[in-house]
Amino acid sequence: MSEIYEPDGAPATGAFVDGRGENPNSGDARGVAFGRLLRPLVLRALDNWHVGRITIHLPEGTTVVAGQADAKPQATVRIVSDRFFGDFALKGDLGAGESYMDGAWSADNLPRLLELVLLNQGAVGGDSWLSGLLNLPNDVRHRLRRNTRRGSRRNIGAHYDLSNALFALFLDPSMTYSSAVFASPDEPLESAQKRKFERLADRLELQPGQHVLEIGCGWGAFAMHLARRYDVRVTGITVSREQLELATQRVKEAGLDRQIDIRLCDYRDVTGRYDAIVSVEMLEAVGREHWPTFFERCHAVLAPGGQVGIQTITMPDHRFEQYASHCDWIQKYIFPGGLLPSIGQMIQAMGAHTPFVMRHLEDIGPHYAETLARWRSAFFANLAEVRRLGFDQRFVRMWDFYLASCEASFRTRVLGNHQFVLARAGGSDLAG
Repeated sequence: MSEIYEPDGAPATGAFVDGRGENPNSGDARGVAFGRLLRPLVLRALDNWHVGRITIHLPEGTTVVAGQADAKPQATVRIVSDRFFGDFALKGDLGAGESYMDGAWSADNLPRLLELVLLNQGAVGGDSWLSGLLNLPNDVRHRLRRNTRRGSRRNIGAHYDLSNALFALFLDPSMTYSSAVFASPDEPLESAQKRKFERLADRLELQPGQHVLEIGCGWGAFAMHLARRYDVRVTGITVSREQLELATQRVKEAGLDRQIDIRLCDYRDVTGRYDAIVSVEMLEAVGREHWPTFFERCHAVLAPGGQVGIQTITMPDHRFEQYASHCDWIQKYIFPGGLLPSIGQMIQAMGAHTPFVMRHLEDIGPHYAETLARWRSAFFANLAEVRRLGFDQRFVRMWDFYLASCEASFRTRVLGNHQFVLARAGGSDLAG
């Protein structure tokens, strides 16, 4: 049950984002007035709040509290502009994210707040038929960002070509941009990333001298680990020119350029024969209509007896169709053209077009929450450098919301992260 307290002092002003925020623009007068009309509708939903406790400071200084006093976890929100209520009521989760970017609201602990919201999803609601209608232009725009060869280069470039220097500010020294696997809460991130690599690679039973294809090689971290640890040759492919440049430089500086070849290449254009194939968190950028092609190409270039090791973020099967039918905040602002697969949908696409079967499956999703927390902490520890690179306050708030919302999603298991290994059914050595 929610409670309302009148202010005992001057109205609250400004905003706080874990103590790092600036005083944002509260938005246009029409949007603020419309949001004020919708405020009671949004706040009424707090009567059904059942997990944890949330304290909301409204623009005029009134405080609304939902949840029991001793409930855990707890989070505090400050609504700087009533525009938030209109954005959320009319555009759901996408509107909440956009109004955060614009400074209409802030939180004392954003990941914890978003975790609470996810745990109380039935109470706070989200997308509705109206928000679906109003977000239709975003859905259409997202569908036009198809992952054709040209589209993939454009979509990947929008995120991964932002700035190598930016990513270096918050990733570990290996420049690994995927979930780690921690042995303990205080383990260094670089060590946990190495464990992730070995956890997947060990299941492929690699032998010295073998040739491995990495689809989506990033800045070369996994390729260099495979070359050093397993004494194999690696061909890494990417469609990001920024990644190609830095990965090639890093491989050369490591003295591994005789073992590793980094290429600007689409997975659809791969030729040759490889003893094993690896792909870490690249499948999310393929697109549902291209999954069959992805698995067919893996099958075509995989040598007899070879295996495929994949790590990908996953959407639960029961939510997949609803998720896939609309553009969400992440797809609009962070990963254009992206689509998280579900295990069931992947098996269906793979089974209908190749003789691959899944011989190992493991969810490492909870480790991603800690990985993202480390990245977010490093991002804000280097905030001055982020700004020196030319990224403004709206970008900072956008990435704050990105990292925090993903952390909350993995912590509540709204999202999973799976490592799986594919082999041909029956040990078949049929070539593609």
